[in-house]
Amino acid sequence: MDRIGVVDTMFARVDMGMDVLDELARRPGYGERFEVLRRTVPGFKDLAVEAKILIEKEGCGIVVALGMAGRAAIDQVCAHQASQGLMAARLMTSTHIIEVFVHENEVDSPEELSRVCSDRARKHARNAYWLLYEPQELTRRAGQGIRQGFADAGPLGA
Repeated sequence: MDRIGVVDTMFARVDMGMDVLDELARRPGYGERFEVLRRTVPGFKDLAVEAKILIEKEGCGIVVALGMAGRAAIDQVCAHQASQGLMAARLMTSTHIIEVFVHENEVDSPEELSRVCSDRARKHARNAYWLLYEPQELTRRAGQGIRQGFADAGPLGA
């Protein structure tokens, strides 16, 4: 059975990992063709090593890595460092790690932040599924300006 990894952090203010688990449970083949392994780490900078462990030791064919950056400048720096760590883990394992980061300064209200987190996590869970099982779905959406968490930008006019 294939495995999809999900790694999230305690620092996040929204349980995006649960959104990913719920979304993947709705995909065809859940429990028969693939299973989901979830791990939670303390913070952003721990995501890369846990994603690498899920790939190399747990046999995950793809990992969804979730994190939330606070509003402070140091939080933005930490998010950037975590992103670089995930890039290194991708290259070391030759495996997709879908980075799902939400920055608190993207929105003004806690309600909107919660909505963005859930929407982004669910849409990227679908992207992970499509990368493994239905890559034509991603190709079908190419050039459409599709965004996670906000309204789609739409394609540019020719």
